Amino acid sequence: MDYLDLGPYSRAQGTVNLPGSKSISNRVLLLAALAEGETKISNLLDSDDTRVMLAALEKLGVKLTRDADADVCVVQGTRGAFQAKTADLFLGNAGTAIRPLTAALAVNGGDYRVHGVPRMHERPIGDLVDGLRQIGARIDYEANEGYPPLRIRAGAIAVEEPIRVRGDVSSQFLTALLMTLPLVRSKSGEIVVEVEGELISKPYIEITIKLMARFGVTVAREGWQRFTVPAGMRYQSPGTIMVEGDASSASYFLAAGAIGGGPVRVAGVGRDSIQGDVAFADALTAMGANVTIAQDWIEVRGVGHDHGQLEAVDMDFNLIPDAAMTIAVCALFARGTTVLRNIGSWRVKETDRIAAMAKELRKVGATIEEGADFLVVTPPARLTPNAQIDTYDDHRMAMCFSLVSLGGVPVRINDPKCVGKTFPEYFDRFKSLVRA
Repeated sequence: MDYLDLGPYSRAQGTVNLPGSKSISNRVLLLAALAEGETKISNLLDSDDTRVMLAALEKLGVKLTRDADADVCVVQGTRGAFQAKTADLFLGNAGTAIRPLTAALAVNGGDYRVHGVPRMHERPIGDLVDGLRQIGARIDYEANEGYPPLRIRAGAIAVEEPIRVRGDVSSQFLTALLMTLPLVRSKSGEIVVEVEGELISKPYIEITIKLMARFGVTVAREGWQRFTVPAGMRYQSPGTIMVEGDASSASYFLAAGAIGGGPVRVAGVGRDSIQGDVAFADALTAMGANVTIAQDWIEVRGVGHDHGQLEAVDMDFNLIPDAAMTIAVCALFARGTTVLRNIGSWRVKETDRIAAMAKELRKVGATIEEGADFLVVTPPARLTPNAQIDTYDDHRMAMCFSLVSLGGVPVRINDPKCVGKTFPEYFDRFKSLVRA
């Protein structure tokens, strides 16, 4: 399907059961593969990003049993070392797969090639490679310095002093190091990672640390600048583990409740979530929406429990960059000018999201100012109908702009299948909530 026409809609109401979190799914898959014992994973996300991770693990000799209908996967752990010592691994555009796998392969003592789609070869990985080279990893760039594709060969891995890694480009570099370093031996029995500069997307590091603890490895941290990992450890399977619903995906439905009156409830994330993107609910509250949060669900109603205009916000979104994209579209329905700050990481995501968001928001009539790490959105008096939204092979662009249809105007989403990266059934779920 080349495009999908949505709307015009004016209401949104209902309940959505969320698919599993992408960030948790791929982390758990790798930890289970490296662990000792068998791990049964439930509510595993079935999407492009998890499929490339599963395919890569199978190529590396990991034994998997998958029941896609039940969203269950059973992983036989490798006790810290992949059996396959040579492999060519295609990882699509999945940052949650290529970054941690690069680190794990660097200490596995084999000869590997990792690569992806053209956009993946434009997404930086140099800071992670520099960190791994500090401990003796042999990693070469096949094309452009600092970017995949990579050739990873066996190196003399040794840790003698703290590893330094930049934190201001992607938190996935630190995640990759933290997940891999327990497999490495050190004379002192521990390994220290020091973060240079500001660490962005801190809640994603919290996810990593909490999941590592579920597999028996405790990371100590001093603020967000120094992390200490026990060395020479072996991950232990927790036996069973359930993947939380995806909090980033929840943002579109929660926003629909705020814009379309609601109530809209998302089931699978709530007060007990380990995902930082549940803080999206706080941003909606700041915009005037009525938000209720329970242990494992969140419900949103529009302003005054019905239609009403949201209020503009001026906020720092460094902690929830993915969910912040949804706020940029919510700004179309707000009174005043909304400012999204500290979102520089958007530039190196699936597309340059600041540039893409600016261009597409202008198509529906918004006045936009963009900078290196900010976006300013002033809504139009009336949305421009029949806008044709380009999605740049970016799942979040497609899902965000579906919300425009709740403004009483039709909108066309080009290349809607790009949502398969994290949420193949998104548009079916969205259409089940909305009405004219």
